[in-house]
Amino acid sequence: MQNPEDHHHSDKEIIENDNNNSPLNASTSNDDTYVEITLDVHDDTVVVHSVKNATGNKGEEAELEVLAKSLQKKRSFAASIIKSTSMRMRLASFKKQSRPSRRFDRTSVAAQHALKGLKFISKTDGGSGWAAVEKRFHELTATSDGLLPRAQFGACIGMTRESEKFALELFDALARRRNITSDCISKEQLKEFWDQIANQSFDSRLRTFFDMVDKNADGRITEEEVREIISLSASANKLSNIQKQAEEYAALIMEELDPDDLGYIMIENLETLLLQAPNQSDGAKDLKRNLSHMLSMKLKPTVETNPIKRWYKNLKYFLLDNWQRVWVLLLWIVVMAGLFAYKYVQYRNRAAFDVMGHCVCMAKGAAEILKLNMALILLPVCRNTITWLRNKTKLAAAVPFDDNLNFHKTMAVAIAIGVGIHILAHMTCDFPRLLDASPEKYKPMEPYFGDQPTNYWHFLKGVEGVTGITMVILMAIAFTLATPWFRRNRINLPRPLNKLTGFNAFWYSHHLFVIVYTLLVVHGIKLYLTKEWYKKTTWMYLSIPIILYAGERLRRAFRSSVKDVKILKVTVYAGNVLTLYVSKPQGFKYKSGQYMFVNCAAVSPFEWHPFSITSAPGDDYLSVHIRALGDWTRKLTAIFSEVCQPPPTGRSGLLRADCLQAEGINFPKVLIDGPYGAPAQDYKKYEVLLLVGLGIGATPMISIVKDIVNNMKAMEEEEYDLESTGQNKKSGSGSGRNFKSKKVYFYWVTREQCSFDWFKVIMNDEMDPTGVIEMHNYCTSVYEEGDARSALIAMIQSINHAKNGVDVVSGTRVKTHFARPNWRNVYKRIALNHTDARVGVFYCGAPALTKELRQLALDFSHKTDTKFDFHKENF
Repeated sequence: MQNPEDHHHSDKEIIENDNNNSPLNASTSNDDTYVEITLDVHDDTVVVHSVKNATGNKGEEAELEVLAKSLQKKRSFAASIIKSTSMRMRLASFKKQSRPSRRFDRTSVAAQHALKGLKFISKTDGGSGWAAVEKRFHELTATSDGLLPRAQFGACIGMTRESEKFALELFDALARRRNITSDCISKEQLKEFWDQIANQSFDSRLRTFFDMVDKNADGRITEEEVREIISLSASANKLSNIQKQAEEYAALIMEELDPDDLGYIMIENLETLLLQAPNQSDGAKDLKRNLSHMLSMKLKPTVETNPIKRWYKNLKYFLLDNWQRVWVLLLWIVVMAGLFAYKYVQYRNRAAFDVMGHCVCMAKGAAEILKLNMALILLPVCRNTITWLRNKTKLAAAVPFDDNLNFHKTMAVAIAIGVGIHILAHMTCDFPRLLDASPEKYKPMEPYFGDQPTNYWHFLKGVEGVTGITMVILMAIAFTLATPWFRRNRINLPRPLNKLTGFNAFWYSHHLFVIVYTLLVVHGIKLYLTKEWYKKTTWMYLSIPIILYAGERLRRAFRSSVKDVKILKVTVYAGNVLTLYVSKPQGFKYKSGQYMFVNCAAVSPFEWHPFSITSAPGDDYLSVHIRALGDWTRKLTAIFSEVCQPPPTGRSGLLRADCLQAEGINFPKVLIDGPYGAPAQDYKKYEVLLLVGLGIGATPMISIVKDIVNNMKAMEEEEYDLESTGQNKKSGSGSGRNFKSKKVYFYWVTREQCSFDWFKVIMNDEMDPTGVIEMHNYCTSVYEEGDARSALIAMIQSINHAKNGVDVVSGTRVKTHFARPNWRNVYKRIALNHTDARVGVFYCGAPALTKELRQLALDFSHKTDTKFDFHKENF
């Protein structure tokens, strides 16, 4: 039984005792003798506050019934206790009060955690302390006679531009408390404001927040004031949907905190809502915290004093984590070194060495490496071949196919280095020596170069010089436009040079290599120092890779023209995301996590762009979600937006449109090519999965989630067939035979609230009642938990989810978290829940998070019994 002094909200009731054994029983009739018992009713507890004699009358019956109904509605548990007794309730002398004072029990673990919240300056604001605020004050008031205007208050205390309106309301609340009517404050007044904002006392922060809402300073918050602060909080957190529904959510809060319809709420009601405890027991939390602390101590970095041991330990972990990459790169380097040495020794023993010396050996060695790399660089982009190798062979266990593009880029760098060595050796060493050689020394070179040249023009005007210079120019253009600065539009160039940035410039410039390879073959045939055809090996290096790559391109063109697809549905969401639902071609088999190429002739007949498949293999359609980020995707989205635009509603269709093929709309023709292998397709190898998607990077993870749900349903059907008929009707299909996943953690992190519309149907339909799939949505535009700017949003979210089962941020049954996840805690939780397990971590999103997730996977794999295998999708 709790201490009644911990509660201030009491419900007074008269209970007539019908128990004959009770000492309270009197000789008078039941209608004459009563006992007044004051109870403290709080959630799931009823505490006896006091017991004393009382006399009731019939005039109080009506008031009793009203209170009883109100009590039953508000406290179902208390009502059930009262109903189960053999006592009858009657109202004692009850006086109307404005609102009974009630204090929340602050001793629980959850309340202790909540007491740290309701902060007005977060870690991301830059408000490190008074020193920083004072410095900004002097900067902002340099021209205003030492007075800070109200409009610059937010900037002075470190709040971001998005919180400008919130900062103005905070200023007004602090000024009202001090009876300040001016729109400018002095440094001393700012210091008072800052001391209250930075006060670590929860009561102080609660009072400040309450004053912000209570604009007329009457000590009561009305529904209109609640609506205004909801709208303000939604604006600060970029939650446009909540801002539109502010009136509805204000009514929801009033319904929760003002059940008696008094028309206002008090500060005690806000405290109750902020500090209410979750369902998990304190004991369970303590156990979890202790385990987490033990794991944190284990993960704490330890410094190895012995440098040899430290070097050995680091090397061991590096090889364990990267052995596939290491052996491939070592093999490649050894082959290059061998070819360079072979060519170097070959020319060391030729007559040309007497004239040009080691320079000709360097030039020819670099040329041999160039021929090798110009051949190998085509193999990583032979996608059909790689997909076949990873799906149909065991090579994936030893060859890192996921690094195909990284290997492609590495060889491009090697080619650039080889070209540089080859050109420098010729232009700065070989050719000057030929020009300066004496006639007797030059004579052995006449069969190769003719009469002794007198200037550089002799070397440049020939086929060798023209092809070489042209190749260098074309390769320089292609290499430059393929760099991230140009390809991802990180450089702002003036018109018309801005056409050189973006994916289109990269795509078209890369096709210059058709000319480069042609010139390379010609250049290899017209060599200066080699006349025998069988020694001209350039064509030998290039023939097989070129045939393989050309065959892939022809197969893509043929397959895409044969596999005709019909557009079933098109949806254009806010946030510039286009969703295409197309028919699945005959024989189109794929795995979740794979991708396909999409072409739309209405945008460009030549461009093909890859997109992750968001439908599951068991679906009878194919779907892709396309974010408008580049030239091609913007044009594609614009074309389909125009087609789907509702007629009478003007241009609103550009923001969100939804139309079906059955409606008689003529969609632009779309071609597809695929499927192609991707890292995420290997998820079936793991019993425990951590899926992480940033923004539109959630697309391959959505397909995996859908496939897992379909597999679970198939396994349930198979088990039912076995139990009911004794045989498996689907044994031939293998629907659930290769299914290993026992637990899936899906984290989707996005900046905008509208992003949740992209997969809203999937989030609701694919909810897993068995608990195998655990979904976590994060909206980074919302301030972190405990921030005053998101406090009211958290209240609304908690009340609405408890009442309606729908999250107010995402609009789904999956509850949204605020700010960014603490990835170390995510890994820690999985390591605690799955000891001795191998966890597959699959990430798709911006490169910025890759390093952190990969490093955490390595740290936890090295220092815990749980092993994390990190896989990154090329985004």
